[in-house]
Amino acid sequence: MARTKTPSYILTLPLKTEVWQEHVLEKRFEIGRKIYNACLSELLKRYKKLQHDNTYKTLIDNIKDNGKQLNELRKQYGLSEYAMHEFVKPMYGYFKQNIDSDTGQKIATRAWNAIEKLMFGDAEQVYFKKYGTMDSLEGKRNKQGIKFRDNQLVWNGLNIPVIIKPNDIYAHQALQVRIKYCRIQRKLIRGKIKWYLQLILEGIPPQKYDKETGEIKHPRNDGVVGIDIGTQIIAYCAKDEVKLLELVPEVNNIDKEKRRLQRKLDRQRRANNPDKYNEDGTIKKGNKDKWIWSKNYIKTRNKLADMQRKLATIRKQSHEKLANHILSLGNEIKVEQMNYKGLRKRAKDTTVNEKTGRYNKKKRFGKSLANKAPAMLLSIIDRKLRYQGRELIRVNTFDVKASQYNHITDEYTKKNLSERWNDFGDFKIQRDLYSAFLIMNVYDGKIDREKCFETFDRFKVLHDIEINNLVVTSALKNVV
Repeated sequence: MARTKTPSYILTLPLKTEVWQEHVLEKRFEIGRKIYNACLSELLKRYKKLQHDNTYKTLIDNIKDNGKQLNELRKQYGLSEYAMHEFVKPMYGYFKQNIDSDTGQKIATRAWNAIEKLMFGDAEQVYFKKYGTMDSLEGKRNKQGIKFRDNQLVWNGLNIPVIIKPNDIYAHQALQVRIKYCRIQRKLIRGKIKWYLQLILEGIPPQKYDKETGEIKHPRNDGVVGIDIGTQIIAYCAKDEVKLLELVPEVNNIDKEKRRLQRKLDRQRRANNPDKYNEDGTIKKGNKDKWIWSKNYIKTRNKLADMQRKLATIRKQSHEKLANHILSLGNEIKVEQMNYKGLRKRAKDTTVNEKTGRYNKKKRFGKSLANKAPAMLLSIIDRKLRYQGRELIRVNTFDVKASQYNHITDEYTKKNLSERWNDFGDFKIQRDLYSAFLIMNVYDGKIDREKCFETFDRFKVLHDIEINNLVVTSALKNVV
């Protein structure tokens, strides 16, 4: 019988480790890395054998009709999660003083998830873990293996106190519910390794309150909100608010420092390893010499890693804050479907600029998507909605065509990306905000024209206020 899936959330708490305990944890994480790589290597071998099977070649041509047969064939080749649990048994048996059975099986599951994405086209390749890059290990339950007991991490002879501040009301409330399982996390912060325990808790997060006023920090209200989100900018429209914002503006300055460190790291790497490079600057393929890392190189690398950590933290905090605000405007959130995976890819065709005669760049939106992470914002909104028993409503882009529709004339007109305004004769409406307005008025997969007429006057007033604010603050000059 399959387990029932219940809502869950994560509570992260710092560990008060001693030096010898850190050494034990480092050793176990390295063992976990080797087990992961062994599982991944075995899965790749099995998958390559499957690809050479003539039956598989015949079935794969028509996946839709042959799904069950393909699954059975994969199982015959040992390509399943449970097959990997059997494969990993001797490994965690050999390392039983360090890795328990639950943790070993979770490592095997992690490798299986990676190869599963490759098999079903969700990933182009899989990556082995390099030394020092295994940053988390987790168990399957809080009954054995990695456990949380009496405010301590308990794991194979280790008893490490967990730091819980007496005035941390949120943490104390969260610890009242059932713990599903635990995860140990390793982070490099300002050049030093810090250890954390993540508790995966059952249910929904406790409500946060302002300590001074006692009011709810992030209230939730009823209403409809339409979102038009791009690679760097988001527009949203609700009954009482219309906004056009840049996603995560805080990362812009940090990104410049990050690029500077990357260039410095490349210079140091080339200076330390001149024999590894050709005259044209490319890496020699046949050179098997070990790479040399100087102390200054390692310092720069650690500084860059810390910069990446800061970027990720700032990005997530910014998205959480924006998601909470959007959810305060309404609990029926609608957004157009976006293929971010396709936007990341480089253009296939080589084209020439008619004016300059030069080749156009094949780069698309990979850098913007990495920095701004619009998909992460949508996943956060969806997660928070699910705590209320709702979910993010994704509108079919090809059916709605919000960027082309005019509800007054009831016509669709294709526009270039450079056209940022919709001309209505007597007035103009910013394109992204108008798309958000139309998405807000989508019902049963189609734009409700009558609703558009009912809500347009109010939208127009809020739209003009927002545009004036943007002009005054000189924000988003490229869209207004």
